[in-house]
Amino acid sequence: MPPILQSSEVAYRYPQNNRGLVPVSLSLERGQPLLVAGTSGCGKSTLARCLTGLIPHLYHGKLSGSVRLDGLPTARTPLWHLAERAGLVFQNPAAQMLGETVEQEIIFGLENLGLPPDVIGQRMAEALERFGLEPLAGRPPQTLSGGEQQKLALAAIMARRPPVLVLDEPLSMLDGTAAVELVAYLDTLAAEEDTAVVVCEHREEYLSNVTGLGILRLGNGQPPSTGDLPALAPGGLPGPGGEQYVLEVEGLTVELGGRPVLEDLDFRAGSGEVVAIVGRNGVGKTTLLRSLAGLQKHEGHITMGGGHPDLGLVFQNADLQLFNASVREEILYRVPEPDMALYRWLLAGLGLDRYEEMPPLLLSEGEKKRVALATVMMRRPRHGLLLDEPSLGQDTAHKERLMRVAHALARAGRLVILTTHDLTLAAAADRLMLLGPAGFVADGPPAAVLDDATAWAELGLSVPDWLVRPRPDGREGP
Repeated sequence: MPPILQSSEVAYRYPQNNRGLVPVSLSLERGQPLLVAGTSGCGKSTLARCLTGLIPHLYHGKLSGSVRLDGLPTARTPLWHLAERAGLVFQNPAAQMLGETVEQEIIFGLENLGLPPDVIGQRMAEALERFGLEPLAGRPPQTLSGGEQQKLALAAIMARRPPVLVLDEPLSMLDGTAAVELVAYLDTLAAEEDTAVVVCEHREEYLSNVTGLGILRLGNGQPPSTGDLPALAPGGLPGPGGEQYVLEVEGLTVELGGRPVLEDLDFRAGSGEVVAIVGRNGVGKTTLLRSLAGLQKHEGHITMGGGHPDLGLVFQNADLQLFNASVREEILYRVPEPDMALYRWLLAGLGLDRYEEMPPLLLSEGEKKRVALATVMMRRPRHGLLLDEPSLGQDTAHKERLMRVAHALARAGRLVILTTHDLTLAAAADRLMLLGPAGFVADGPPAAVLDDATAWAELGLSVPDWLVRPRPDGREGP
């Protein structure tokens, strides 16, 4: 029997920037899992598009080599015909939401397959149950959290049961428990249901025990240096005038669509701290950051230094805050008398030097996140930054850069609060807070919180065995 998926020296260049994918050859049998790994911007998403036929049918750059899906040449086969054989879950799940409700999102693809109504109903119910989406069935997809949207995108594609499943960073927005459950499901799909599974992913540790997993590493991305940040002139990262300000949150309550998201939340955080907030998907982490930034209607009081906080917010979905023609224009947009020393520091510190003249929306998801961060930092918010899932699309070296930038801001007297499911990132903060439905269940140094099994159990989360945790004595250990 021929391979279900095969590429022969397939390569692609986007017309706007002449970047893309270097030649890749692979052969995948039914029931075979494959991890595609590589640095941020190395072409993983481009390969996923090539394997499922989105390239060349929806993208019109320079394609060479060939891809065969279930024996069909993708370049000469109608896209609707390919869609019966392969499903692609995008890196940015919001980009593939079409239905008015969660149920309709799942039904849409099943109806396009021409399945009988009873089969559609059964598969929809199974998908809702498998991904814990029953309570959200009537909600519009746009009202879900990023992690919930990712679960919905997975549910909608997997309900179709394609023989080839291609997932672009499927773990990036999932909490630890959901990530473990998804990997177990993918293992079952490959081993018991004969599905060929291709996973493009930075969080490789979660996939290490998948049966028969092959690994393809793409090597045309340039790994960033993990050395020190470039020097910046004194005053380049001004803090709040040397004064220590405290963020005070009292009785924070938010309702969305008539349902409570945050209830009577209290906490304090001071300038000079890097604070990581971890919690289950949908617990309200993004809502909390939007409230702190003044973008979310809420009850209760939020003050810093006795007044309104001036905190810049980097969104979870970078597409929502990028719109200029080049990275340079994006970062400098409407910044009066820009500090060009800070601008150059941001380019170097965030690994954006070579993208300066490129349209930001043509970059990879990880690169777009770094551009959005630079854009917010260039405006120099007085009290600090709020980062919503900053590790999305970032390889290990870029996550290290990100935390060095965060700690540089803290040393300059600012407060940095980040929400994340990436516990290696959280472990590098000064303080770790665990958020549950009833409020914070743990708060303290990351090493102590990571070892608080009772708090993690209360949230229904666990600390993976492979996580290397900093110990109180400054060394590292399990």
